[in-house]
Amino acid sequence: MKKTFSICLLITVFFISCKDNPSVETPTDVRVPVTLTSIDTTDLQSYIDLNATATYLVKNVIKANTTGYLNSVNVATNDFVANGQELFSIKSREAKVLGNSINKIDPTLGFGGAIKVLSNTSGIVTMVNAQQGDYVQDGDALVTINDTKSFAIVLSLPFELKKYISVGQQLSVVLPDNSTRMATVQKFSPTVDATSQTQNVILKINGKQDIPENLIVKVRANKTSDSKSISVPKAAVLSDETQTNFWIMKMINNNTAIKVPVKKGIETEDKVGILSPNLSSKDKILLTGNYGVGDTIKVKIVKNESR
Repeated sequence: MKKTFSICLLITVFFISCKDNPSVETPTDVRVPVTLTSIDTTDLQSYIDLNATATYLVKNVIKANTTGYLNSVNVATNDFVANGQELFSIKSREAKVLGNSINKIDPTLGFGGAIKVLSNTSGIVTMVNAQQGDYVQDGDALVTINDTKSFAIVLSLPFELKKYISVGQQLSVVLPDNSTRMATVQKFSPTVDATSQTQNVILKINGKQDIPENLIVKVRANKTSDSKSISVPKAAVLSDETQTNFWIMKMINNNTAIKVPVKKGIETEDKVGILSPNLSSKDKILLTGNYGVGDTIKVKIVKNESR
């Protein structure tokens, strides 16, 4: 009986001891999945994009050259007219009333003929103010024509940016559909807007003009350039909350990245110039997986975006 009791006691102690000694867990190797990039040594240019408007600087108003009735109207809105083209003919009240009677008496007099109104420019008709049969006074506005030679891109340039644009400079004009045209800076307005402190700059489109009036476009001007720059993608450069300290995460071996402070240079839409430290084409830099990590991290390379 005592022997059986002793065996049961030993078994109980064995199970309790096993329960009180859990197995030791093996620590896992935590690695951050990242993608890599390398430096870029191509020319780095910084641009400024400014709003501009397509417009006709000269709008000609053709007026009646006599008092009478419009005998014919040969033009409509959106028509293109050439210089010297007949737009209207006007027959005076006397000619309309007496013309046929006098011509019957003496046809050689030619009394009662209509007076022609000709265009004094080539351009697009934007407004017709009268129709056939209307009675008009001498000097009444009949039609408005946009002079095609006066078409221009008018850029509202903040005065502090004037140093980046000069007469004769070639600038890129970007349309809303992302198509581009080249334009030449023709002249600066002699005045500055009192409220916005901007100065109008007149640009002429190179080649054929196919931009509609009042279209808002963007004019791109080169601000700074550096042909000896070292740059990395913007996503590779990190900063603190105050945007005063900047750094990258650089690989030091196949699975470890460390924090490297950098000094920024020229910055474009997608690149950041690095003034220091000196980086080489062999350096591998974290492009993703670099945010919110420590000064030294273990990484797992998911994709290499090296150039």
